[in-house]
Amino acid sequence: MENDNKLVTITDKAPMRYIIGGYMQGFNCIMVYNHDGSRLLFCKRTKEPYLGLYNLVGGKIEKGENGYDAAYRELKEETGIGSDHIQLSHMMDFTYYNQNCYVEVYVGYLSAGITTLHEEAHPLVWLDMKEDFFDSARFAGEGNIGHMVEQVKRYGLGLPENRAR
Repeated sequence: MENDNKLVTITDKAPMRYIIGGYMQGFNCIMVYNHDGSRLLFCKRTKEPYLGLYNLVGGKIEKGENGYDAAYRELKEETGIGSDHIQLSHMMDFTYYNQNCYVEVYVGYLSAGITTLHEEAHPLVWLDMKEDFFDSARFAGEGNIGHMVEQVKRYGLGLPENRAR
């Protein structure tokens, strides 16, 4: 009989994820600042979870997919922004053992002159950096967006892609 309580590696292409007995679903959030850092890109959720709230763009990381590849793929699908217009840095992760998932957070500044965005499912909006991103009546994530914004302000973008591989 196989032991269901053994530790398993989730993927060898993304940061190591160990859980008891199987696969942990990965997601990403992508913080896209305009070229001068005065605004941050959000989608306004049109369905649950977080219906009607502002959220960062992002989505699922496919099993075995590299985190950077997943972030660039989701960014292109949801906004039309390609890797030729932004360089993403991997800033931080959240692991939710009680929900059997993890979230990788990527950050980048959009190249100057990019004005047209492509909306996939949710309306896209640029919000001023003077917003209260901790306001859970307006922003998804139970305060996590505010936390992420503060991390960028205090500590910078994180690990650029060319240093992560």
